[in-house]
Amino acid sequence: MPRRLPDLEAWAIFAKVAERGSFSGAASELGLSNPTVSKAIGRLEARLGFALLARTSRRLSLTEAGRSSLERASHILSEGETLEDEAVDQSRTPRGLVRVSAPLSFGTAYFGAVLPAFLEAYPEITLDVALSDRRVDLVAEGFDFALRIASLEDSSLLSRRLCAVRRLLVGAPAYFDMRGRPTHPAELMRHAALAYTGSAERGVWRFSHPQFGEELIEPAVRIWTDNADMLNPVLIAGQGVALQPEFLVWRELRDGVLEIAMSDWSVKPLGLHLVMPPSPLRPQRVQLLIDYLASALADPPRAQHAR
Repeated sequence: MPRRLPDLEAWAIFAKVAERGSFSGAASELGLSNPTVSKAIGRLEARLGFALLARTSRRLSLTEAGRSSLERASHILSEGETLEDEAVDQSRTPRGLVRVSAPLSFGTAYFGAVLPAFLEAYPEITLDVALSDRRVDLVAEGFDFALRIASLEDSSLLSRRLCAVRRLLVGAPAYFDMRGRPTHPAELMRHAALAYTGSAERGVWRFSHPQFGEELIEPAVRIWTDNADMLNPVLIAGQGVALQPEFLVWRELRDGVLEIAMSDWSVKPLGLHLVMPPSPLRPQRVQLLIDYLASALADPPRAQHAR
């Protein structure tokens, strides 16, 4: 008996229901009626012989089978949208929604600053930007791509490195006057550290020197935080030292309220990455923003405070 064609429409509807968390939300975005969406899910579950969604009077959630099927279903929806976008005359004005995740501090300091030129060039593209230091699940949460400042671990996601982000050991001049200016990483064990919890090695600081090699320390931490922005006021108040991204402290360095310590020792820079779902197919509006950001953010996000 010949095998039936897969029910691609039902899989795409399932992906949209999972993304929106409700039948009505998916129906509204897809321009379908609630019964049509419900029937498509029922048809798919009947064909599979198991439930993809658990329904109660108050909430909708994915079953284990639904969770394991969601990524591929999302690919079906995304690639179908991309196919239709590419089949349309390319001369038409790009339009539609692009959902982006970006780190909070970087987003407020730099990401917003580069967007006006893009919005002026593409007036019918709408952006939904979520700023958070949380590492979002691009596929499950429906993001088109994310900007991440990190050393990326291996994953199925596609990534594009845009530039390097330097990290500097900084503190207030008054703090160093009182506690001493360290010249070697081992001396930091006598200092109060302010630490960012999102680093790959929580609580571990690695320094390298062209002559003395690598030194690894675990300083005594006074403050842990998942947002490095909040450390600047504590640093300025003379309460410790921190490894801060250069883009967060260049003004303070320029104004002399913070200074760099151990300038002959360096910390491995992080990368600013553009991270995308596994499929190489994406709507034109998404690719336009990706290409624009790859150019706009190609230089390290910092001011030349040394000038």
